[in-house]
Amino acid sequence: MSATWEKKGTNDGELTFEISVNKIDEGLDAAFKRVKKNLAVPGFRKGKVPRQIFNQMYGEASLYEDALNVVLPDSYEAALAEAGIEPVDQPEISIEKMDPKEPWIIKAKVTVKPEVKLGDYKGLSVPTADVEVTDADVDAELAKRQEQQAELVLKEDGVSEKGDTVVIDYAGTIDGEAFDGGSSENYSLELGSNSFIPGFEDQLLGHKSGDEVDVTVTFPEDYQAKELAGKEAHFATKIHEIKTKEIPELDDDFAKDIDEEVETLIELKAKIKDQLTQNKQEAADAAKQEAALNKAVANAEIVDLPHAMIETEVHNQMDQFLGNMQRQGINPDMYYKLTGTTEEDLHKQFEQNADQNVKTNLVLEAIVAAEKIEPSQEEVDHEIKDLAEEYNMEEDKVRGALTDEMLKHDIAIKKAIDIVTDSAVEEAE
Repeated sequence: MSATWEKKGTNDGELTFEISVNKIDEGLDAAFKRVKKNLAVPGFRKGKVPRQIFNQMYGEASLYEDALNVVLPDSYEAALAEAGIEPVDQPEISIEKMDPKEPWIIKAKVTVKPEVKLGDYKGLSVPTADVEVTDADVDAELAKRQEQQAELVLKEDGVSEKGDTVVIDYAGTIDGEAFDGGSSENYSLELGSNSFIPGFEDQLLGHKSGDEVDVTVTFPEDYQAKELAGKEAHFATKIHEIKTKEIPELDDDFAKDIDEEVETLIELKAKIKDQLTQNKQEAADAAKQEAALNKAVANAEIVDLPHAMIETEVHNQMDQFLGNMQRQGINPDMYYKLTGTTEEDLHKQFEQNADQNVKTNLVLEAIVAAEKIEPSQEEVDHEIKDLAEEYNMEEDKVRGALTDEMLKHDIAIKKAIDIVTDSAVEEAE
């Protein structure tokens, strides 16, 4: 095959290639087999017309379009490989020559990956992360767990305070008219949770059980229900009960209640400190990796990013996100309804980091090439085993879903990340 690549712009060019006569004949044979199935010709049973008769009646050129559709994908891929280019978008195909018994000549306008000129990516300076866990950190975690174990008990005397839960009936009106969603009975509301319209919870502070309170609030201008936005509403509210949190004592019994593996509060504190230390170290490792990769990307030179690459990244992130939601039983329509967003909103959300993500991937691929990283078949087999264990799948099913080339690419990228991260030098800011 003869393929030539002519660069026309920063990331654009024209690929010209031939499709051989033998390949064309294969395509014509396949196209004829498809066409003759439904072809009715007098004197022949349906689907049994000979090729020679077909050519006499309709001309072989009538098969050219179908034949091209058959042979073009493989021919285009072969031309890309011969030219040594990697496209990032669908090509714009045009036919230059389609003569009988001669090779067909095809032109394709192609957008390719931008060239990356690496800068420094080893020994980069990154901030030192604080991984020390103090007694105050442990105490704060203990207080959080006490809060989680707190029980609500009826407040017989006294008035409602921040942190208390009130059981209320409320009926809302605007200009004397009730509105949808504006009323409820026996609703449990934690004061200070900010789960209601700003100002609502504050007006229930300092009251006793049995009190009736006229709550007046104004809906925010950006309130999701547009018909209520910016309007003043009155809520006739009755407090039935006031419940207060009863925090458990911080002692050995508490420690044993929340963790079966410990016997004393001292043991629980030690375990919490180990957990917090591990969490901080993992966060520090992630921060080091991010800082090092960001510097490697900043040091590299990438003239321009094709818009198609950014769009592909956005859609990949959206598909992954919505796929995770689907596995939790939430389909896209349900997600958009629950969050009050649209597909366009989600697109904009993932657009924010798409540019940096694409640049990072390009730089890592350039490092793979510069370091001549070539994962072995043994590493591929090990990766398949790890994935099978992680997702509780049979190894054969993993092999069926992922090609060796895909796995080698992922392994190589991980190695490139390790080169950048492991060589980074932590320095105090």
